[in-house]
This record gives sequence, structure tokens and C-alpha cells, in this order.
Amino acid sequence: MGLLDAHLVPAVDGVAYGLLLFVVASGLSLAFGTAGVLNLSHGMLYAVGAYTGAELSDGTWGGLLLGLAAGTTAACLVGAGLSAASFPLARRGHLAQALLTFGLALIGGDLLIQFFGADDLPVRVPAALDTSVSLLGHRYPAYRLCFIVMAVLLAAFGTWVLVRTRVGAAVRAAADDPQMLAATGYSPRAVHLGVLAAAGALAGAAGVLGAPIIGPGPGTAETVLMLSLVVVVLGGLRSLWATFFAAIGVGEVQTLGVSVAPGLAPYLLFAAMAAVLVLRSRFAEPATGHGTDGPVRDPLGRLVGRVGAGLRRVIRSARPRAGSVSPPGRGRLPSGAAWRRAAPLLVLCVALVALPGLLDAYTISLAGSALALGLLAVSVTVLTGYAGLPTLGQTAPFAVGAYTTANLAAAGWTVGPVQILLSALAAAVFSAVTGPAVIRARGTTVLMITLAVGELTSAAVNQLKSVTGGADGLVGFPATQALWGGEDLFEESELYTYALVVAAVAVAATLLVLRSPAGKLLTGARGAEARMRASGHPVWRYLLVAYIGAGALAGVGGSVMVTVQQYLSPADVGFEIAAFALLAAVIGGTTSVVGALFGAGLIVATRDWVAGAWPGHGPLLLGVLFVAAVYLLPRGLAGLRGTSGEEETTTASPGPRNEPPAVSAPSPAPAQSPVGKAGP
Repeated sequence: MGLLDAHLVPAVDGVAYGLLLFVVASGLSLAFGTAGVLNLSHGMLYAVGAYTGAELSDGTWGGLLLGLAAGTTAACLVGAGLSAASFPLARRGHLAQALLTFGLALIGGDLLIQFFGADDLPVRVPAALDTSVSLLGHRYPAYRLCFIVMAVLLAAFGTWVLVRTRVGAAVRAAADDPQMLAATGYSPRAVHLGVLAAAGALAGAAGVLGAPIIGPGPGTAETVLMLSLVVVVLGGLRSLWATFFAAIGVGEVQTLGVSVAPGLAPYLLFAAMAAVLVLRSRFAEPATGHGTDGPVRDPLGRLVGRVGAGLRRVIRSARPRAGSVSPPGRGRLPSGAAWRRAAPLLVLCVALVALPGLLDAYTISLAGSALALGLLAVSVTVLTGYAGLPTLGQTAPFAVGAYTTANLAAAGWTVGPVQILLSALAAAVFSAVTGPAVIRARGTTVLMITLAVGELTSAAVNQLKSVTGGADGLVGFPATQALWGGEDLFEESELYTYALVVAAVAVAATLLVLRSPAGKLLTGARGAEARMRASGHPVWRYLLVAYIGAGALAGVGGSVMVTVQQYLSPADVGFEIAAFALLAAVIGGTTSVVGALFGAGLIVATRDWVAGAWPGHGPLLLGVLFVAAVYLLPRGLAGLRGTSGEEETTTASPGPRNEPPAVSAPSPAPAQSPVGKAGP
């Protein structure tokens, strides 16, 4: 009884917190499941409501109602604008939507800070609610109890509209059978507009009412988005009750979990999300029965042997067979088309080599950082464009490589090649351990699982202070030596040259593998997985090898970043960097390695160089870059070349593996959730 009494207040807080997340996540689920929009700006819609409500609320009932009306209306209008912006991208896949909505989130967040200030806003509630009441012998804020009632009423009203009204029937039909809905005379575009406007209104109302719980501030949008994604993943898209209980569970973990098990609380949410998604993907994809390519249920002790077998098979497939005839053109000088395809790489190489003689020291250091982010983006390209596994978690092996190099340097291992090799090995081992949880999933489910892996790694970075330095990061470790017995690298030009050599070797090795028969097998597994399985190919082994190789490449990028920066903080390996790497790959063209490098360079130049002329507006400029790229570069930078063949097999937003091709019906939303049965 004493234990229950001690945790009563956090448990009730968890209910209030969970109901707030339920209202917000309902809007996110509505936008994703019905309109088919992966809205990474949903947290910004909450922030619009929270800021507006906090600004207009003056401690009276009239102020609260005015703030509720204004905040809900403002977020509703922003949601309607999002509909107009995203509707033309309906058939370009979820990566294009992610690029657009993430850019809009950056723009909206910067505008909110410019308008309302960079500090957390105080929230004033009516005097009757700005007190505490007795709850089983404990004093508890009256507003939070009132909020529980208001959230229940708001959720009940939304459920009634969705289930009992003609508008709700049209919304449900848009999710289940959009072609039939269009045949009955409803405009799919109008339904799309109404759904995203309603989702915005829900988020805005939750922001106004929930501001005393999750207040308006610079980090509000990201916090709300991440928690809402967890709720949607755990609850799924098919049942409001499942979403409700998932939201309550997340709320209890955020409050009661911190009280009961503070050491485990940072891991519980994303560990639960990853476990749910992995189980769904396992049950959604039964064993094919071809060869040894069944579900990955082997104990960890057998994993190394299976990876080795997969590597041997890929290597054997890459060897030319005896007596085979070389393809036309092999052994001769490249044709004109080949030279045109190679031109961007040659231009990039010349420009990178010439940079130290053209730029100042600060800009050269930015170029070194861009190379590190570029290697991370190339690893994303390997997984997203070639393996068909869109990822938001490559910062996990990136972090492993970065912290490996920093700790090696602190222990006296300062030789660059040794740091690179050991960092790549550590990242590859990490990817081998986490890979089986990822490679069975498809489409947007992969994004969510890899996001969970990345967030769990970030939590570990903040918790393992003896290895990572925690929130303070690592600094003061010895500089890297390019070779044994060589001089330490201190000058920006020397650090840049080291980064350029490492990046050139890593990119060249990546291109050789991707353009070999082994790379063709990987591309074939992405484009025709069912046929590959039917012909006996162990597709999951190919994907696992690709995942491990991409992880090693990300580890090399992390090592380069530490060498160039000479410090390491959690922000260098957080969600924002993961999103930037994915968006760099999308901007470059998801099957273009060179395009990924260009994309990373654009992001670093915009964030750190162009923004220097307009201090404090880096996010705004990045947002404009992303929005412009999604409209002006539908095939990414690689599409500007007008090439044909392998690099045009995907657009800037490849769809989920095994997803049926889009039909020509006018509806922007697929017939079922874009995640399919395996998704959130």
C-alpha cells in the first residue's frame, strides 16, 4: 500500500500525459492512415496551438476559450496548407513527403521562435484551476484533473464524428477503398484537405489544452512528434482503442516509469516500439520455404556463420564464370554515355582537391564536416536506394564509429588507418547485431524500426558517461596521425586532406561493390524480391550483408567527423543528423552515391556557411532548401543529368518493397495503409 501511495501522483500524471498524446497521435494517425501523408511537421502543429494559446491566455476563462479557438483555427489552417503542399506528391512515395514535411517543420519552428521568442513561454490558466485538490490524501493540480475530463470529451467527440457521421464515413472510405469513394462523387482532394485540416485542428487543440503539461518552447515540436510516432506505432492505424491504450502506456512510461525505474526509462519507449514492429513484420512475412531463406530465428551464436555464408555467396556470384563471354564494351575505353555518367564524379573530385587553395580555414573545416556527413549519406543511399530499406537510424553505427575513434585516441591509439579500421569494425559488429531486427521489415516500418535503433543508441550515449561523456560529450583527446610516426593533424587543410583521402577510398570501394554483380543482386532483391526468393536466392542474407556494409561505412564517417572536429557531442549523432543524412540521399537521388555527397554538401553549406550571413536562421534556410528540392528536383540531383539505366530505377522516394504499383485512380491515398499489415 505504501508503494502504491508513493507512486499515485506519477500514475495519475501518466493518465493526463497519455490522453494528451492520444489526441495528438489521433491526428497523426488520421493524416497517415487516411491521407497517406507521413507528416514530420505534426509536432509543429501542436507547437502552433501551444504558442497561440499561451500568448492569448490571460488567466481567465475567456482567455482560455479565446486561446483554444485561435490555436485550433491556426493549426487547422496550417494543416490545410500542408494538404495543398503535399497533394502533388501523393504518388512519389513517403520519402518525398518526409523531405517536404521536415522542411516545413524547420520553417515553422524558426518562424515560431522569431515571433514568440526563444524562451519557454509561461502558461496561465484560470484561477479556479490554478490550485490543487486532495486526491486520496495527496495534493494534485486541479488543471490536470480538468484536462483529463476535457481530453476524454475531445476524444469522444472525435470518435463520434469518425464513426457516426457521413463525414466520418467518407474519411473511413478514403482509407479502405478510395476508388469507390471517388466513384460515389466525393472529391479525393477535398477529403485529403479535410483530413489534414482536421488533423491540424486536433493537434492545435491539444497544444492549447496541453500547454501546461508540454509547454511551448524550442524543443516542443520534436518531443511531441517523437512521442506521437511511438503511440501510432504501438497502437497501429486500425483501432482507436489500441491507440488509446498505447498512449496511456506511453504516458505512464514517461511519468511513472521515471519514478519507478529511472535508469531504464530512457530505453523503454523505443525498445517497446522496436519490439512491436519486429514482431509484426515477422508475423506479416511468413517463411518462403526456398532454400535456407526462412525467418531469422537462429540464436545469435549462429549469426556469424550465416553472415559468412552470405558473404561467400555474394563473392562467388561476383566472380566471372569460366568460359563466359564478356559483355560488349568490356575492356575498351568508355563510351560517350559512360563519360557523361562519370562527369559529375570527375567534377566533384577536381573541386574537392582544389578547395584548400580557394577557401579560408573555417570553410575548409566545414568541407571536412560535409565529407563526414556525406559518408553517412552514402551509407543511407546504399540501404535506401539499393537495398530498399529507408532508414532513419544510420546515426547509430555512425555514433559507434565516432565514439570508438574518440576513445582510441584517448587511449593513445592515434594512427588514422587504425582508427578507421577499428571504427568500421565496431560499427559493422553493431549492425550485425541489430540487422536481423531490420531486414525483415519493409517500407515505412523500416523507418520506424531504424528510428528506434537510433533513439536507443542516443539514450545509451547520454547514459554511458564513462565511455561517451554523457551530455557533455568528449573533448581534449589527442589529435590523429595520418601515418605511423607522422605529425599530428592540427591544421584545417591537413585535416581536410585526411578526410578527403578516407572519403575517396570509402566511396570508391562502395561504387565498385554496387556496380559489380553483387550490387546487381542487391538491386534485384529490391526490385523483384518475390522472384529472387522463388529462384532460391537468400534475399535476407543479401540484405543483412548490405546492412552490415552500410553500417561499416557509417562508422568510417563517424571516425572522420571526430578527427575533423576534435570533439564529439550527443547532438552530432542525434535524430536531426539522421534526418539530414536521409534527406541528403533524397536530394541527391536515392541511387546516386555522388548525389548523396552533393546533398550532404548542400546541407552543411546551408546550415553553417550561408546561415552565417543570417545568424539564427539556419533551420529556416534548411527548410527552404528541402522544400525547394522536393519540388524542383523530383529525381534528385542525379535526375538533372537525364541519365538512363540503373540510376533512374527509382525516383527520389522509392516505395516499400513488394508494394503494388500505384493505380491511376484519382485518389492520393493508397487502398490500405502504406505500411501494410506490418506497419504501425
